[in-house]
Amino acid sequence: MYQSNTGEITGSEPTDSGQTCRRSGLKEATASSCCPASVSPALPYRSSEVYTPSSSHAPSQPGTASDVGFLEGQCRNGIRVGRPASSVLMSSSDTSTVRFPGGTPRLRRTPGSTGPTGTSVSSVSTISGASVIVAVVEGRGLARGEIGMASIDLKCPELILSQFADTGTYAKVITRLHILMPMEILMPDTASEKGKWTKLFKLITENFPSVNLTAIQRKYYNEKKGLEYIQQLCAPEFATVLMEVQAKYYCLATAAALLKYLEFIQSSFYAAKSLKVIFKGSEQTTMIDSASAANLELVVNNRDNRSDYTLLGVLNHTKTPGGARRLRSNILEPLLDVDTITTRLDAIQELLQNEELFFGLKNAIGHFLDIDRLLSVLVQIPKQETAQAAESKITHVIQLKHTLDLVPQLREVLKTCNTALLKAYSATLEDNRFDIILEQIKTVVNYDTTYFKGSLNLRTQKCYAVRPNINAFLDIARRVYTEIVDDIAGLVNKLGEKYGFPLRTSFSTSRGFFVQMKLDGVVLPEGKLPPEFIKVTKQKNSYGFTTADLIKMNGRCDEALREIFHMSYVVICQLLTTIHEHIHCLYKLSDTVSMLDMLLSLANACTISDYVRPEFTDTLAIKQGRHPILERMARQQPVSNNTYISEGSNFVIVTGPNMSGKSTYLKQVALCQIMAQIGSFVPAEYASFRIADQIFTRIGVDDDFETNSSTFMLEMKEISYIIHNASDRSLTIIDELGRGTSAEEGIGICHSVCEFLLGLKAFTLFATHFLELCQLESLYPNVENQHMEVQHTRNRDSGAEQVVYTYLLSRGCSDERQYGLRAAEITSLPPSIIQEAKLVACKVSQQLLAKRPADPETQRQRAVYHLATRLLQTARNSRLDPESLRMYLKGLKKQYEAELQTAAPARPTDTEEE
Repeated sequence: MYQSNTGEITGSEPTDSGQTCRRSGLKEATASSCCPASVSPALPYRSSEVYTPSSSHAPSQPGTASDVGFLEGQCRNGIRVGRPASSVLMSSSDTSTVRFPGGTPRLRRTPGSTGPTGTSVSSVSTISGASVIVAVVEGRGLARGEIGMASIDLKCPELILSQFADTGTYAKVITRLHILMPMEILMPDTASEKGKWTKLFKLITENFPSVNLTAIQRKYYNEKKGLEYIQQLCAPEFATVLMEVQAKYYCLATAAALLKYLEFIQSSFYAAKSLKVIFKGSEQTTMIDSASAANLELVVNNRDNRSDYTLLGVLNHTKTPGGARRLRSNILEPLLDVDTITTRLDAIQELLQNEELFFGLKNAIGHFLDIDRLLSVLVQIPKQETAQAAESKITHVIQLKHTLDLVPQLREVLKTCNTALLKAYSATLEDNRFDIILEQIKTVVNYDTTYFKGSLNLRTQKCYAVRPNINAFLDIARRVYTEIVDDIAGLVNKLGEKYGFPLRTSFSTSRGFFVQMKLDGVVLPEGKLPPEFIKVTKQKNSYGFTTADLIKMNGRCDEALREIFHMSYVVICQLLTTIHEHIHCLYKLSDTVSMLDMLLSLANACTISDYVRPEFTDTLAIKQGRHPILERMARQQPVSNNTYISEGSNFVIVTGPNMSGKSTYLKQVALCQIMAQIGSFVPAEYASFRIADQIFTRIGVDDDFETNSSTFMLEMKEISYIIHNASDRSLTIIDELGRGTSAEEGIGICHSVCEFLLGLKAFTLFATHFLELCQLESLYPNVENQHMEVQHTRNRDSGAEQVVYTYLLSRGCSDERQYGLRAAEITSLPPSIIQEAKLVACKVSQQLLAKRPADPETQRQRAVYHLATRLLQTARNSRLDPESLRMYLKGLKKQYEAELQTAAPARPTDTEEE
């Protein structure tokens, strides 16, 4: 998958040396504060109306004071405060134009500058009736491809925030912009610098030629300011959005830039607590909020940030950085489309069944470098033609040749594949542009030049990369370099003969050439090295040192290398000019390699543990499921459990003592759901899942000092977020709700929350210590009680009762009582306190645990409901042959009759009518 920190080749610009190169660079805006001042921007802003702030009608916005101070400073330099200075918000170029692909140049001038008359952006829109302004930013590093968006309709006070991972085609971004139909799009100026357009910027200009694009200084993309804006402007009814976006740095950054732009340029102000702020995830992926991702330890371990005991750590067997990034983004945003998931599962199954294909791909993929990073640096032109820049560019061309040399091998391995997804990527590799670029490179670069990681080997490869007889001066410089290297080797040999030491020539990037001597069997005169040897270092059983003559030779060698790299750089630039028109195919290659790497990683995980291919139906059914992370941590296979959740029993209450495994079981179900929806096999004997559009978790009982929230307040915020956002297709995991307040209030809150969730068709797992909630099973037919079993044994010697945790899930409500007191007995609390606590607890339990007798009619209706839902499931999902189906239906009939008999033993049952 192409990750979005890769630059895109765009317009033609003359280089410093007079060569014309099609180029683009990428220096994306970060979502962090204190960004460096933006470099000279590419998009001059169209002259705008005079802006006169009206402070009496505007609320105090975050950061306004400092901006006013900056404006006052500009005023002292002769710039009117009534018109925003160019460096306050917009890019500061006054005369440069941006040529949009397939269109005429649009001159956009900095507000306040003189020049050709332009139409006010705030007063015109090229799209009839359009009133939406959108800000977009893209992440960097591991977050490449992470997109943040914020949009606001000037005719409606609604701020929509989005953050999602996208591929190199940016299909999600383009689709969302098409839905919004914006009149103006804001992007960081670093994404649109002259001659260095990013691929995202280029695609937006191509797809929205009539929409104004405005460059904003990247320092205004500040997530801290964005969070302050939302806290100040968001209406109380939508305050739960803060929990959802507080860790979504990129959408917060776009919110800051968008709201600051509206304040200074559009003169749009909003009263405090007046905006409707909502967060929308990607429509094609499952929404997992940041708290749930942390609770489930999807990519970061809660105890140790460096630990691999996460879902990413379990599944990550990738060989390339692009594959690791793709796997990470898929885990955080699983797929929703069953067909896409199925094609991945088919590919993984083929890899597992075809060992030759599996190991062939594994060997081929393992040699690829980070294609995204390579693309990014290849399409950029250094600001200064320094020796370091020249050397780097030569390295990148060698890496490009190394990458393209691997394509035929990958192409050959995929020729034997049969599944649709692998065939599609095999067809992608048939693009003849790979061969065209490689042939053009080979006209300049030596055939045997390849990429090595060793410093001296790579230095040699760079020195002799360009073929001989292309540049006579280059050939002379290389002969001089060769002679110097030979002289260095000769000098070391003479030193060895002179002193009788076993000396050899070594090289390091920091020291250059130096002398190394092993101490095995060497007797130094007077225990010292000769004074001729200087800069001595000792490592284990060897010495490293140099001499004055060797230092001089290193200097001559470096000078010769600079000449070589400079002349090679001129040739390489000419080469890049010729191949730039074809280099777009590397985006496809990046996408192919990263996807194949991820599929191999998922297949590799199946070879380590016993995983099974999941099915997708309207039921969540797992036979002997295991916790994937716990399975990796444990030296022995963890206890497995069954799970069954359907539309007829979509609410499962799990009870059991402390430390019995309730939380682990809940997380296990959610992790298996995520694994299935990214196209992975799952740790079970059989698994069927219903696609979940959102996954919610409420786990943990810690205070939050940053937001001054107690345990109970955090519980209420998290459950409020779930209630406001859960849908009929969601998977909800709730563990220990209401523990931060009194028992009566906790039971009341849990009961009301359960009744709300019971009104949805969402699949819910609710773990609790409040056994009173088990009575919901007698009130609602879609509630099912489960509990974690424990066994009681007595010590033969002391006679003391002991609790053995089985970690097995069983039907029904837990019969355990006072298990908290049993846990307290393990500690060093005095026996008198324990005994008193037991007496009080028994008295309270007699009042609280009085069960109401079950109503026979309610039980009968429950039996009918269960039969109806099971028949409906059979009609939807059954793939049984007629005889097996007949046997299954007979079993349902017997089960139904048994339930009726239990409900009313004396009442005759008319099973034939049923």
